[in-house]
Amino acid sequence: MQKVSIIGFDGALASAITGVIDLFRLAGVTWARIHGEQPEPHFTTQLLTRNGDHCRCINGITLVSDGSWEDLDAESADLVIVPTIGAPIDQVLASNPELVTWLGQFSVPNPNSAGQVQLASNCTGAFLLAEAGLLNNKEATTHWGFSDRFRQSYPQVNLNPEKLVTVDGHIACAGGGMAWWDLGVHLIERRAGAQVARELAKAFVIDAGRNSQAPYSALQAKRYHSDSVILKLQSWLEENYGEDINLQSLAAFSGLTTRSLMRRFKVATGETPKSYLQSIRIEAARSHLENSRLPVEDITRLVGYEDVSSFSRLFRKQTGLAPGAYRSRFGR
Repeated sequence: MQKVSIIGFDGALASAITGVIDLFRLAGVTWARIHGEQPEPHFTTQLLTRNGDHCRCINGITLVSDGSWEDLDAESADLVIVPTIGAPIDQVLASNPELVTWLGQFSVPNPNSAGQVQLASNCTGAFLLAEAGLLNNKEATTHWGFSDRFRQSYPQVNLNPEKLVTVDGHIACAGGGMAWWDLGVHLIERRAGAQVARELAKAFVIDAGRNSQAPYSALQAKRYHSDSVILKLQSWLEENYGEDINLQSLAAFSGLTTRSLMRRFKVATGETPKSYLQSIRIEAARSHLENSRLPVEDITRLVGYEDVSSFSRLFRKQTGLAPGAYRSRFGR
């Protein structure tokens, strides 16, 4: 039996604690019960807090801990999960310097972990890992809405907020607040096998195929800036993405030189006009695939591409699925 330790702190998101506990505790159990078989649990769990105190979550619920994280060391820990920060991030970081220091012991992988993920964070829990220096020069993700702030605070981290789950060495991160189920299923697959993870996902009616926050981040997080020229250009792109668009035409529309446009767009949104346009087109393609029976060739042209194979490669890179597979999974 593998032991999963969830770290509790005041201001945590309760569901990111209790939900993860449910997933790991019921892996190999719920599916068996549904089918009248003997349950075969794979994990035990424990909620650990500083000094074993209660954990007062952001929604007002108080959770009773199973002990103190101070009694757990990196060499004896199978898997440690840091949940979402629900309270103001600066407040939680300032209130938990001892936890940040304790997390620092996971800077190198445990030689006894056999190459497994040993430490994981959900959503804004990545701020605690980054504060401890654990994500330096590593790929990570966090909630798309806090990605700009994360980049400013921890520029040495290779942040990839479009991804729902990242794994770099012995550390994993998950994106949005409810991505704990994606993280949980992913880690269960790694530690208990694909069949156990698939059965758990089916039993909990979880879509285990999600791998991107792009639909949420591309058109929303990129608008949290005050550059009116770039905002106007973004609105135009979102209405005219199907047209033949190049950098020169965008510069002419915005009244900027191409060089100024590139610089201001990057400062405002964190990406280039081309990558932003690609995100819009992929999101439009997703909508067509989910809500229509149009052939992929027609969708390709509608969203501004001519070559179906090139579009399909780009779509797969952004979503993790080929257009046909995406439609089979999400089409209505």
